[in-house]
Amino acid sequence: MRIDRYLEYSKEVRNALLDGTPVVALESTILSHNLPYPQNMEIVEQVGEIIRSGGAVPATIAIINGRIKVGLGPDDLKFLGEADSVKKASRRDIPMILAREEHGATTVAATMVLADLAKIKVFVTGAIGGVHRGAESTFDVSADLEELSRTNVAVVCSGVKPTQDIGRTLEVLESKGVPVLGYKTREFPAFYTPKSGCSVNTAVEDEKELALAIKFKWALGLKGGVVTANPVPMAHALEQALIDQGIAEGLIEGHKLQIQGKGWTDHLHSHIKNKVGEDWIITNGALLCSNAKLGAALAKELNDILYR
Repeated sequence: MRIDRYLEYSKEVRNALLDGTPVVALESTILSHNLPYPQNMEIVEQVGEIIRSGGAVPATIAIINGRIKVGLGPDDLKFLGEADSVKKASRRDIPMILAREEHGATTVAATMVLADLAKIKVFVTGAIGGVHRGAESTFDVSADLEELSRTNVAVVCSGVKPTQDIGRTLEVLESKGVPVLGYKTREFPAFYTPKSGCSVNTAVEDEKELALAIKFKWALGLKGGVVTANPVPMAHALEQALIDQGIAEGLIEGHKLQIQGKGWTDHLHSHIKNKVGEDWIITNGALLCSNAKLGAALAKELNDILYR
């Protein structure tokens, strides 16, 4: 079976891959699950323009009608941004969504799988999934961490959301041999804020050094991704006190409601949103745009090092 029969590239992405222009992958859960309409559309458009202005081509990845799409046109973006029938697709979900010719908005793990299939080496997102709170009893760990250990795609993100157990997330990444590099920072960011109290493996000061580290990792046959942690711009960081308060109140209420497993993440995130209001949307947009700028620069450097 030739899987490329189910793989469709936009004209822009296909031309970029053919002529050696760097391409940056983007996940589609931003459109369908993470951000409200119409802000999701506005932010994705801004991200795309930032990547293009940085000399690369954006490629939002999704599954639509059982076809893997790499690079979405305006109609596909609008469909994902407005529809409420699009499944959240992780690695495990891809085969059945294809078999049933359904729609799937790709998570970090699924986007890495499909970006690798499409020969795209840099992926920009907001945050990677991590170890969920209480995982010592539930064993609830995001598939993103396993994917990072085996798929050769470099991921630019703003860390892990504070609703996750950040310390344990970093321990899992270390055990799986995934480098966690801080872009001009020695502290691992916590998505909405630039600080988490946890350290990165190494701080890198520019895109060239980062690209060289990625090149040597793969040249040595060390499979898996590299996490580049890019802190949210300070001007758009949320107040740590409000986040802590939201999580503390959410934990108390969650224990009373006997919330289990994956339900904790959405529950705690809703309490954070209640504390900060719509500022969480502005912060999401700011960090995604910042990551897009870095992702485009990294894709250009990596392209030069790997292919020229």
